[in-house]
Amino acid sequence: MSKNIKDEYFFTSKHPGPLVVDYPLEDAERLKKDSNFLRGTIAEDLNDDLTGGFNGDNFSLIRFHGMYQQDDRDIRAERAEQKLEPRYAMMLRCRLPGGVITPEQWLGIDKFAGERTLYGSIRITNRQTFQFHGILKNNLKSAHRLLNELGLDSIATANDVNRNVLCTSNPVESELHHEAYEWAKKLSEHLLPRTRAYAEIWLDQIKVETTEEEPILGMTYLPRKFKTTVVIPPQNDVDLHANDLNFIAISKKGKLIGFNVLVGGGLSVSYGDKSTYPRTATELGFISVEHVLCVAEAVVTIQRDWGNRANRKNAKTKYTLERVGLENFKKEVEKRSGLILEPVRAYELTGRGDRVGWIKGIDEKWHLTLFIENGRILDYKDRRLKTGMYKIAKIHTGDFRLTANQNLIVAGVSEQDKDYIESVARDYGLMDDNISELRKNSMACVSYPTCPLAMAEAERFLPEFLTHVEAIMQRYNLGDDYIIIRVTGCPNGCGRALLAEIGLLGKAIDRYNMYLGGNRVGTRIPRMYRENISSKEILVLINKLISRWAKERNSGEEFGDFTIRAGIVRAVLDPARDFYD
Repeated sequence: MSKNIKDEYFFTSKHPGPLVVDYPLEDAERLKKDSNFLRGTIAEDLNDDLTGGFNGDNFSLIRFHGMYQQDDRDIRAERAEQKLEPRYAMMLRCRLPGGVITPEQWLGIDKFAGERTLYGSIRITNRQTFQFHGILKNNLKSAHRLLNELGLDSIATANDVNRNVLCTSNPVESELHHEAYEWAKKLSEHLLPRTRAYAEIWLDQIKVETTEEEPILGMTYLPRKFKTTVVIPPQNDVDLHANDLNFIAISKKGKLIGFNVLVGGGLSVSYGDKSTYPRTATELGFISVEHVLCVAEAVVTIQRDWGNRANRKNAKTKYTLERVGLENFKKEVEKRSGLILEPVRAYELTGRGDRVGWIKGIDEKWHLTLFIENGRILDYKDRRLKTGMYKIAKIHTGDFRLTANQNLIVAGVSEQDKDYIESVARDYGLMDDNISELRKNSMACVSYPTCPLAMAEAERFLPEFLTHVEAIMQRYNLGDDYIIIRVTGCPNGCGRALLAEIGLLGKAIDRYNMYLGGNRVGTRIPRMYRENISSKEILVLINKLISRWAKERNSGEEFGDFTIRAGIVRAVLDPARDFYD
């Protein structure tokens, strides 16, 4: 840890909220300050043929450019035994605000995935974008150049910046969605880093002699990752309560008039550290549409200036808000934006799952939502998903929308193309009428074999696990009902398990902490029910719980609500204070 670095924002005394400490900052702060605006020595490292990975600070700096260094953990021990370094490869995440991508862009990423990655797949993430897994270092520049040619990039999709901006995938209210989507794009652009490091390193653009500055993010960027959403009620498909900053669209006569602003959501925790906890977002106030960017900038700069740079585990906006208090935070937003926030306008959230299948929008076009299990698009033996998507992209004249539930919408389908697209989707396993509602509403993070933080399986674990739960649901005549089940391979929150009715957080191989009591609309944190148990033990417990639910539920009562009413777990009312009680 650095002993002498003092960030000019972190230690300012002009505002009432900065956390002033007399102990060292995290080394991440030293790294960012010394990085020359995120350049480091990445360009030189690309020419180092002695390793397939990145050295020193560059290992972390590449994350600001949208990449994580990973290795195949299935073969790590074998390579170590052979005295070989791990098989390093990069995961690259695209910046795709609102998840909208054209068929032409899809064809380009399909080709690259097939020819230049180790796994050949396209992974749709619950950050409403796609990832390539398994890019060798010598193919990284070609990946970024491809994105650039397609009008895309991967800037700021990881590390201490505002990440990919989510937007409700709502093909029915298409006019309202278009307005909200445009704001998602504007937010993404407005909050991007200003450094030209990305263009210089990956696109070989000539460095411009100018004084660089980061007017919003600051020279050491944010204390921790920051996530933003645009939400169109009644759908909460972006899981707004997992995000730092949320704009809930308020409409009048079908026209967008403004947004309710919510701040301070986040799900990541650290095992054994009770100073960490999940938190749902707090309502701050209502703003008219023209004030979106200045309010977003105010919230981001407050977190920049007031966030905890001495302890990354307590650096997220949720901890800043808890430390300084809602009223102080709100007053500072008003001061920096020059606005007085109005009272929150009425809104209601009724669901967060994607509506799988065909829906006709008010634009008279058809929209087909395809269920993609865990977001992994690949050609399997019995389901050639990647080839099917390629064939659809070849003829589709609308666009695709990636959802925050890891699914894909074929949007804007004309009447004349509808039958053909459905036939392709069915032929290649992209449509299946037998998929249960339970499975459609499930989610898992990537975890093994590529995630270096994984403690337990998630993506590879969930499909078979759900098959067992489906059998239990059928046993108690609940096959048409569902429970929101989510699995993450560690406690970092990528699979949003701490907004599930049944959430499993990995602790070790085939060991999970089991949480109960979330709700279907995603507004309540679940509570730990059992700690460090095996998948077999979990299924035994689920069988008992579903049996009770079937016998004792009130009419239409959802599983998470039942577990609280029946006293199986207590509701988490104030996570900062009662999550561990």
